[in-house]
Amino acid sequence: MIGTKVSLKTRMSAGEAHYAGELVEGAHIVTAWGDVGTELAIRLFGDESLFVGYSEVRYTAPVYSGDWLDYSGWIERVGNTSFTCKFEAHKYAKLSKGEGLADSAAEIIDPPELVGYATGTLMVPKDCQRPEFGDPAFQNYERTPNPHHKDK
Repeated sequence: MIGTKVSLKTRMSAGEAHYAGELVEGAHIVTAWGDVGTELAIRLFGDESLFVGYSEVRYTAPVYSGDWLDYSGWIERVGNTSFTCKFEAHKYAKLSKGEGLADSAAEIIDPPELVGYATGTLMVPKDCQRPEFGDPAFQNYERTPNPHHKDK
């Protein structure tokens, strides 16, 4: 891992339910991972970056409105303009359902449940890189070529 792991926490609102049974579509997780990747790019290169794509996305458990998710990511490899990240999403709280419970009843999930993981690649053009404005914890790394992208 290069630098540190970063995370973003959000709650799935009722408006984000897309399917029957208040099920939330996986695109919400991917969108949040994009924000995590953007923070990693800022910490690394001092620039927001462009997301090139995902080489793997897996959903491992359902997400419903009312669930609280923790999205995290870290950098695995850095090239001249691109970098590869690993992402995870964990459900750490949910609404409680049951006879006699208030609609606002909730519970913590311990340990948090993995609901998805992915590998993604982002890039920052050389002329946009400003590592001196990034996080010093992200600056001591060895550049490695990415076999799937041509770094310039």
